Amino acid sequence: MMALPTQLKAIQHHLRTAQEHEKREPVVAYYCRLYAMQTGMKLDSKTPECRKFLVKLMDQLETMKKELSDNESISQEIVGNAHVENYAIKMFLYADSEDRSGHFHKNMIKSFYTSSLLFDVLSVFGELSEENIQHRKYAKWKAAYIHNCLKNGETPQPGPIGMEGEAYDDEFGAEGGGPSQAPYDPPPSQPSFHGHPSNQPPAPNFSNIQIPPGSHAPANTPADIPHPEAQPIKPVPVPRAMPVVDPSLLNNTQDGDLRLTPEDFTRAQKYCKYAGSALQYEDVGTAVQNLQRALKLLTTGKE
Repeated sequence: MMALPTQLKAIQHHLRTAQEHEKREPVVAYYCRLYAMQTGMKLDSKTPECRKFLVKLMDQLETMKKELSDNESISQEIVGNAHVENYAIKMFLYADSEDRSGHFHKNMIKSFYTSSLLFDVLSVFGELSEENIQHRKYAKWKAAYIHNCLKNGETPQPGPIGMEGEAYDDEFGAEGGGPSQAPYDPPPSQPSFHGHPSNQPPAPNFSNIQIPPGSHAPANTPADIPHPEAQPIKPVPVPRAMPVVDPSLLNNTQDGDLRLTPEDFTRAQKYCKYAGSALQYEDVGTAVQNLQRALKLLTTGKE
């Protein structure tokens, strides 16, 4: 690709993420470039250098679309949405697990920041959910906070804490990208994910982030920058608990007078696609949860 015009600087990290995932996760790379192209068109599509760059990017997207034409994540938007969202959440959970365990290193920082970029990318499929908006904001802030702590020789506090303004000028390329707004409270109806240790200050923000089951990293979590001072931590296999199946769904058949709407069928299909995508990461719990939702919707008309 040609040099990125200054006017399109805001998409440089999404393009870099696409380049990093070119071989190992081409679907992620494709949607990162699609997001960059759509955002770039909004930023500046009139000046000659920007127009030329965006035309080249469009050509690259067309080439990728042809090469990946047999991939359902490209040919069916709903599958692509599930694929990118699952990948972003797995990367977020990997970084969050490392953070809560007190394992602070560059790979974890990069995973936090990359997941925030992928939550940006999800906007190509429509408006972001409230959960993903929270994940994105928290991941960007955590990446900046931990990076700056390590840069200044300080020990970061693990887990959610009160957000403060952080500037993120790391070697991964972000410059001043950290949020600087005041802390905010998530909706009180969301279930708590993790409590706070008693020796930490209270944290109204992000203490109630809703995160799907499973906390293992995706197979392609970036690992190209090892921690220079610590020995690599070998993953410890965790026995998988069998997910609980709602017995009331096992023998359900559709009510005779039930009339499903086209939207119901679309939502049921979405749950099935999410389940298939979860199985790509061997996330049985999430797969079962989504299949149960689809079955309940198709047999009762309710979610």
